[in-house]
Amino acid sequence: MRVFALILRRLQRLIPVLIGVSVLCFVLIRVLPGDPILSIVPETATAEDIERTRVRYGLDQPISIQYFKYMRGVLHGDFGTSIQTNRLVVEQIRERLPRTLELIGYGFLFSLVLSISLGFLSAAKVGRLVDHTSRFGVLIGNSLPEFWLALVLILVFFGWLDWAPAPIGRIDTDLGLEPLTGFLTFDALISRNWPALRSAFSHLILPVVTLGIVGAAPMMRSVRASALEVMQSPGYRCATAHGMNSRELFWRYLFRESLVPLPVLAGLIFGNLLGGSVLVEYVFSWQGFGQWALRGLLLRDYPVIQSFVLVTAGFYVVIFLIADIVQAMLDPRVRL
Repeated sequence: MRVFALILRRLQRLIPVLIGVSVLCFVLIRVLPGDPILSIVPETATAEDIERTRVRYGLDQPISIQYFKYMRGVLHGDFGTSIQTNRLVVEQIRERLPRTLELIGYGFLFSLVLSISLGFLSAAKVGRLVDHTSRFGVLIGNSLPEFWLALVLILVFFGWLDWAPAPIGRIDTDLGLEPLTGFLTFDALISRNWPALRSAFSHLILPVVTLGIVGAAPMMRSVRASALEVMQSPGYRCATAHGMNSRELFWRYLFRESLVPLPVLAGLIFGNLLGGSVLVEYVFSWQGFGQWALRGLLLRDYPVIQSFVLVTAGFYVVIFLIADIVQAMLDPRVRL
């Protein structure tokens, strides 16, 4: 019941955040210079043609009316129609979002495993070569731009060693994989198409490693610092002095307490991956959600930009809600 009450309290705080984000985004993209209508009408269009097109997309109305109409449609599952492609935005979200979620999901999982493993290893070997090497690697990983690391990995593993497939999409062609959920690895697993499963994973390796290395750096530092703090605590020292074996000492005293600060940071990292994976998607020709949003931003496609910001903010809300629940499970004091 306490966890349920925690969820209700967090939702009460986060719903106004979503409303504020939607209002701010809606206003900002309209006060910035540029007119999306001029990018879709022909050069020979008259002023009447431009105004007729503006009326068609509802851009002739006051911003307040446009906002309330848009939000009313969102509540009914209608995110509007793309100005550039004339397709329903919800269809494009359904097509693009699973591609990005699959990529950042595996990337986040890899970064989480890597950061926890290196964090505890570095804390256990503090001051030794392993500790210094891990910290130096984290410093480098935190400093490298994602797109540069992606290009280096492509150059090495595709260009020189020929171990990875060409960065031209998510899967090889002519494998007969029928999309079911949009997550290719799941679709291949459900349909038992093993060649497609191997191909999907082979295309995922390099972008997942790219996102994982960049995302692991801050989480590894957090795990290491928390583990060192726990190892200096009286309870841990007392258990060590009583001769408790290392395995039981790790799982009963060190592991859980060291991970208490991690969920919130991990939620922030996941949200950053969702909003910042666009460069990796471009490098690997992923055609994902971020790449779609960037194209909409460059072309001033209002419904696309609004929907991207709203969906991303919604994911932030859900991610931090999950992070709060996990943190409450690790540390009962959070439930109070």
